[in-house]
Amino acid sequence: MKYSLLGQTGVRVSRIALGTATFGVAPSADDADRVVGAALDLGINFVDTADVYGNMPVFDRPGAKPAAEREPAEQILGRALRGRRDKVVIATKSNGIVGLGVNDRGLSRRHIITQVEESLRRMQTDYIDLYYAHDIDPDTQPEQTLAVYDDLVRQGKIRYVGLCNHPAWQVTRALWIADDRRLQAPVATQVKYNLIDRAAERELAPACEQFGLSIIPYAPLHGGLLADLAVLDREVSGDERFGAPGFTAAEISLAREVDRLSREWSLRPYQVALAWLLSRPAVASVIVGPETVDELRANATAADLVLAPAQLDALTALAIEPPAFHHRAGDGPLKPTTADSIV
Repeated sequence: MKYSLLGQTGVRVSRIALGTATFGVAPSADDADRVVGAALDLGINFVDTADVYGNMPVFDRPGAKPAAEREPAEQILGRALRGRRDKVVIATKSNGIVGLGVNDRGLSRRHIITQVEESLRRMQTDYIDLYYAHDIDPDTQPEQTLAVYDDLVRQGKIRYVGLCNHPAWQVTRALWIADDRRLQAPVATQVKYNLIDRAAERELAPACEQFGLSIIPYAPLHGGLLADLAVLDREVSGDERFGAPGFTAAEISLAREVDRLSREWSLRPYQVALAWLLSRPAVASVIVGPETVDELRANATAADLVLAPAQLDALTALAIEPPAFHHRAGDGPLKPTTADSIV
């Protein structure tokens, strides 16, 4: 396994990170313990989770326990890491809907502190290495959010701050506020990024490269489509795992080209897709969401693969010009305060 620096922190994280979004579904809670053990054996020291992973109805699928009977992914992870917590860098998040109350989501001081305490309890740990704002909260000014993160860092409950699903201008704004107010600044950003979905290259990647933040892509294999075309035969695949639509014809066409080139180079599509992504500017680690130990072991081989410049160029040429970044529906614009109105 190879490692990269996480932003400018001096902390080294494995180039392949273990994602836990579907822990408790696929893999099951019992199998997840084996997946975590296999990850450690492979040298993977970076694990990604969130307060809403695992036991939400959106993750329901045939053959799995219903949401009401499943444990949160953080709880499954904490149990799997018992006695070896110090071997991993754990990233988790908040802002997702975690209850029926009007304040059971968001990036307010009230909600963040509550969720940090819940995450610490579920994972049976005293600290969180990297804590992300899971999405933009249009109802809370970023000064408020960054201030509570700063307090939590000083208390030792979190060590570094990250932003997830934030466009470049919001990342830059957060950096400006942190510098102006002497607060802990974000060190990494997490975003959907792969050979098919390259919107992050428009503005986010150049900003992260300029300011020294790491990009941690999720869905690097586009829901398995870039891993193996056999995923098309699965009953549930891609974003269908999260209640969203399946693959488009254009996405399948590009994946077939990746498959063709991979065979031409005597490689597997998942190796090629992950190696290409790991070659992109500012990308430190990619989050894979294996459902089995075998899938994890296969994906981990990409960390050591270095594609030739001609191969990288051929893959890059497959996709059309990346579209402008589009953050999630329902995220309205924030009203600027006097302090940051120039951003």
